Amino acid sequence: MSAPAVSVVVPTRNRSDYLAVALDSLADQRAGMPYEVLVVDDGSTDATVEVAALRGVRTVRAGPPGGLNAARNTGVESTSAALVAFVDDDVWVPPGWLGALVEGAARHPWAEAFGGPIRARLEGPAPRACGREKPPVTTLDLGPDDGPAGMVWGANFAVRRRAFARIGAFDAAVGGHGDEEDWLMALRAAGGEIVYLAAAGLDHRRAGDDSRLRALMRAAWRRGRLARRSDRRRATAPGVARELRDVAGAGWHALRRRCPQGLIMGAHSAGRLAEALRR
Repeated sequence: MSAPAVSVVVPTRNRSDYLAVALDSLADQRAGMPYEVLVVDDGSTDATVEVAALRGVRTVRAGPPGGLNAARNTGVESTSAALVAFVDDDVWVPPGWLGALVEGAARHPWAEAFGGPIRARLEGPAPRACGREKPPVTTLDLGPDDGPAGMVWGANFAVRRRAFARIGAFDAAVGGHGDEEDWLMALRAAGGEIVYLAAAGLDHRRAGDDSRLRALMRAAWRRGRLARRSDRRRATAPGVARELRDVAGAGWHALRRRCPQGLIMGAHSAGRLAEALRR
C-alpha cells in the first residue's frame, strides 16, 4: 500500500455511539489519496474497541486514562503521515473534508498547523434558540476564505509532523479545556503559523439526551469552570466583577428573548463565577 498522505487520529473514551458516526463518516471520504484512521482509546469500558474493529479501524490503547492530550500524543507516536489530523469522537465529517484539508495544507506549505470550520449540530430534543446567542457546543467560523488564524480548536485541526520535533508533544498535564491551545500558542511563539481552511469544515454533534437543555447546561457549567482554570493558569483571568456581569447578561438575554439557550450561556458564566469565588 502507498504511504498515507494524512493520518487521522480520533481520541475517545466511553462514547462508542458517537464514535460510530464519526468513523462511518471518515470511511466515506472522497479524498483520492491514501489515508489512515487511528482510534486512541483512553481507557474505555464500553463498546469502543468493537465499534472500531467492526469498521476495520485500528485502535491503540493509551495506557492508564491520561486525558485528551495524552491520547493525542499516543496518536502521533502510532501513525506515520507527514500531516496529522485530529478530530473529536463526536463529529461528523462530510465526504470532502479530508481532501480539502490535504489540499489546503499543500496550498500553504509554510504553515505548520491548520483548522477548519466547526458547525454545531443538535440532533434530538434540543432547546429553542433565538439566533442571538452562541451555540451550546464548540464552533468556529472565520469566514468563507482561507487565512491566518490566531487559534483553531481541537475538534478539527491538523499539524505537520515536523512541528512536533520543534515544539514537542502536547502537554499531558493540561486537560479538560483548551487542551490544544497551549501547544498552538507555543507554536506561534516559535514563529510557526496557523492557517484556517474554509473548505475543511465538519459538524460538532450532540444527539439524544445530550441535546436536551439540562444536559447542555451541565456541560456548559463544567466548561465554564475549566475555562476559568485555564485563564488562571495563564494569568489572564478577569476579575470577579466581570464574571458577575456576564452571569447577569446571560440571565437578561434568557428572560428578555425568552430564549432557553440563554440559560446555557448563563450556566457557562455561572461556572466561571463559581470557579472565581473558589478559594
